[in-house]
Amino acid sequence: MLIKNLFPLALGLALAGTGAVVMPAPTQAQASPTDGIDFDAYMELLKARARAEGVSEATIKRMTAGLTPNDRVIRLDRGQPGQPTSRGYPALAPYIRTHVNPQRIAGGQSVYRGNSGLLRAIENEYGVPGEIIVAIFGHETSYGRIRGDFDLSRSLATLAWEGRRRDLFAGEWIALMKVADKGYSRQELVGSYAGAFGNPQFLPSVYLRLATDGDGDGRANIFSNRADTFASIANYFRDAGWRKGQPWGVRAAVPGGFDVDAYKTKLVGPVCPRVHERHSQWKTVAEWRALGVQPQRFLPDDTLVSLFQPDGPGEPAWLLTGNYRVILEYNCSNYYAMSVGLLADEIVN
Repeated sequence: MLIKNLFPLALGLALAGTGAVVMPAPTQAQASPTDGIDFDAYMELLKARARAEGVSEATIKRMTAGLTPNDRVIRLDRGQPGQPTSRGYPALAPYIRTHVNPQRIAGGQSVYRGNSGLLRAIENEYGVPGEIIVAIFGHETSYGRIRGDFDLSRSLATLAWEGRRRDLFAGEWIALMKVADKGYSRQELVGSYAGAFGNPQFLPSVYLRLATDGDGDGRANIFSNRADTFASIANYFRDAGWRKGQPWGVRAAVPGGFDVDAYKTKLVGPVCPRVHERHSQWKTVAEWRALGVQPQRFLPDDTLVSLFQPDGPGEPAWLLTGNYRVILEYNCSNYYAMSVGLLADEIVN
């Protein structure tokens, strides 16, 4: 099963709440772009492209007034870790204890109970369980409390000008102008330094493609509207291929001495290969049962699943369905996807 390249989304999702002033500072950033182009000159090119793609002059003017590059954004972006090494992975269990803790579980249960009717209606329409939607909401923004406060126009313009991933961030800046053209103010359009915003931490291009009006008021407000937030997350998951009625995964009992490495996948994922190389071959539940691996919750015998034992022999193991891969599309990290799935289970258990 192949997954779409949503690296831009993953980049922004994990970075909400890192904090900065909302409006531009009066001083020019000291960092320089890879090709030496002046910031103001580059912005004229971006403005021209925005005009050509239908953005109004009024929106361009208010979203670029006083714009200067942001040194801190460049430092944060350049400080992101590179490709993983072959020295192994940190254990999953400590990460889960930190991210699926009693406070987050209690917060998710409160949101789930308080919005039960809305979540049932969205699940009926999109096929995505309410607890998965709430778990994403909790992981991304602590149930709407931490969404980031970087001026998105400034951050995305800075990253586009800096030039290392110019096409990516220039496209997101243009998409942000189109979001702003829908009537959102510059003060509303704040978020992570890499451009993700709102309760689901969507990048502007994802907002344009998948943000959804969940309450019929004619606007997809993912900043403060729960119906729009939940429907937008559900729409993202449906678009990514979520299969209704199938869990993301179940705990599995693995017999002593079982050689998990004998069933390692030989497929190389085109996106985030280090994430997928940790999963086994895909086999049916019946095939895993014949090998001695027993699911601890019911799964139909013909369900294709992958065995995942992240912390090694003798430690917890799971049989993952195709829906786990859908969670990975939101953020391509086994730590993230496992914590979302486990939090969702705790919310309804």
